[in-house]
Amino acid sequence: MSERQDLLEREWAELEAIVGREHIRPATLVDVVDEMLPAGVIAPGTAQEVAQVLRYCSSAGVSVVPRGGGTKLGLGNRPQKPDFMVLSTERLNRVVEHAWGDMTLTLEAGCTIDHAQGAVSQHGQRLALDPRWPEKCTVGGLLATAESGTLRIRYGAARDLVLGVEVALPDGNLIKAGGKVVKNVAGYDLTKLVIGSLGTLGVITRAVFRLHPVPVATATYSTSLSSTTELNKLVLAILNSPLVFTGLQVRAERAGDIAVDVRFEGIPESLHDAYGKLAKIAPGCTFVEASGDLWNARQKLFANPGSSVICKCSVLPAKIGALCDGVFRQTQPAGVAATFVAQGTGIGEVRLDKADAATLLNVSRALRGEVERLDGTLVVQQCPASMKDALDVWGTLKDAVPLMQQIKGKFDPARTLNPGRFVGAI
Repeated sequence: MSERQDLLEREWAELEAIVGREHIRPATLVDVVDEMLPAGVIAPGTAQEVAQVLRYCSSAGVSVVPRGGGTKLGLGNRPQKPDFMVLSTERLNRVVEHAWGDMTLTLEAGCTIDHAQGAVSQHGQRLALDPRWPEKCTVGGLLATAESGTLRIRYGAARDLVLGVEVALPDGNLIKAGGKVVKNVAGYDLTKLVIGSLGTLGVITRAVFRLHPVPVATATYSTSLSSTTELNKLVLAILNSPLVFTGLQVRAERAGDIAVDVRFEGIPESLHDAYGKLAKIAPGCTFVEASGDLWNARQKLFANPGSSVICKCSVLPAKIGALCDGVFRQTQPAGVAATFVAQGTGIGEVRLDKADAATLLNVSRALRGEVERLDGTLVVQQCPASMKDALDVWGTLKDAVPLMQQIKGKFDPARTLNPGRFVGAI
């Protein structure tokens, strides 16, 4: 037996002692991360076990990739070390507490969004989050990647709905930040620090959310536009109006073929009133009632990605029209098929298809230049693993990176968690 094999067997035995033999297994092809096969998959059953696993891996020099439902494993740089372990939160799947009178919900990190919604719907409440694939998307994965769906424009981002978190650190400690009351301002806001950190500081094991009532009725109205000038005018008119809407979406596959969707929630009478006001705000547009399935447009971008490139672009809402222009200015001459979906918050996603890898790489770079000229940012959320060797998926480094590196050094000095996968190769 080689020295390396002997070391791997000792590591395996130590991890088995923490979680039990039945909860650790060799990796298979379904566990691949950016074409790299992990050494194994471990599934702790409690927050304490997560902390113990991280402490051992940190001391043994074993890197760890946390995984929830696996819906966002394409995000980030490629893993830096080949013999990493995947830490699955599949067993941390409980609804811990639903304080329906206080409208708060405590969930373990491996709980799916669909399961959480089912638990609170019987009291006429909901978690105002609509991520992609809610039947697979877990609480921990959603918070680690800071995904925000179409409801963000009304209820805020995921971090705005979180009251507190429990996090397992690489040194084996469990820390709690925030609480489970709606007003909580004591101490440093570590909650927002770990949300969106891609699991590079610690593994979220539990989170407390504020809830909102389930609407009595919902209606979606859609209109077609032929230019980005009209698009910008309409988006700004809606944003600056007194209308209370829960979704504002732009869809386009060609520069002159644009659709805008608006969603209202409330009682039937209020929806009819909102439609009348919408017609007055945009007198030149013809809105028709449409299917609520339009709000799955973001999710459809990620269906069967194959060799596609999917980018997330963030600009000011007033620049959505310019962003749409830039997308098709770069893709159409190159023969690249582009599908553009943006929210009224200024966050847009673009899928690039039907071109060779070199062309997709060049168009991605050119598109990043367009976005940065608009003072925005572009993150490549999905692309072939080989492309990540030639493209920084996170984009131009910002002034905050040195501070982020210092924070990483404090929380994870051994670089155990997702090393190199985040901004600035953190």
